[in-house]
Amino acid sequence: MIVRQFRLVFAVTAAVGVAATVVAGAALAGPVVRRDAAKLDAKKGVSVWVFDGVDRALAKSGASWYYTWAVDHPGIASPRGVRFVPMIWGAGTVTAANLRHVRRESRFLLGFNEPDNPNQSNMTVSQALKLWPRLQATKMNLGSPAVATDAATPGGWLDKFMRGARARHYRVNFITVHWYGGDFRTKAAVGELKSYLKAIHARYKLPIWLTEFALIRFAATAVFPTARQQASFLTVATSMLQRLSYVQRYAWFALPATSGPTGDGSAGLFRPGATPTAAGRAFEAAG
Repeated sequence: MIVRQFRLVFAVTAAVGVAATVVAGAALAGPVVRRDAAKLDAKKGVSVWVFDGVDRALAKSGASWYYTWAVDHPGIASPRGVRFVPMIWGAGTVTAANLRHVRRESRFLLGFNEPDNPNQSNMTVSQALKLWPRLQATKMNLGSPAVATDAATPGGWLDKFMRGARARHYRVNFITVHWYGGDFRTKAAVGELKSYLKAIHARYKLPIWLTEFALIRFAATAVFPTARQQASFLTVATSMLQRLSYVQRYAWFALPATSGPTGDGSAGLFRPGATPTAAGRAFEAAG
């Protein structure tokens, strides 16, 4: 897949625990919406990095869980009833200190981030398999490495990893995947995503966590749908994900709305000050 420049900046920043600054103008949001923690949708999640109003935005979003591409969440206070899920981002983050820390954060652990992408964790299958027993030793529920593309493709990165894991009797509790749609027509995009997830489940017979998804067409310069198209897709896609029993969790990309040359904010849910975008309002209503 073409390099996701805007995602790389924030994902890597989050992985080392440094807050990214989002530049955008917005009015201050109103008071935080207080939600009943018992009513939060267990599937509904979001990827997050630090920005002005992040705590209020996370509370307003209605997400029941979030992650930061890292083992912790500095600068982000988890709202009542909202759980953080840690990630071991790549080979360099497989340390004794990190593996001790993640056990204090959650009972779930996300595996390597886009090891098939040279601009993300960039790992070979053999390297990932060599390190996997250290993640397994945490005794946490383990998500597979989250590949950027071709999760259901025979002979693809994930397929090779899963075959290697099974041959070694390694444990993988759920499949973690990413998906970005380049067709901005709601029905077509939702159908494409559903078909992809169905093929992944048919191949591995394990629950699925969809930890990044949105409508973005990757090319030399990223192309975005209109705000209305993004919001329409989000509404219909989350409804579809709720009905798929084998989709255990999903996380929209992302809570902050990006701006500048690498993004127009149509996928991000909240601008600085916790002001919702069109997609943000759709996400609040989802679930």
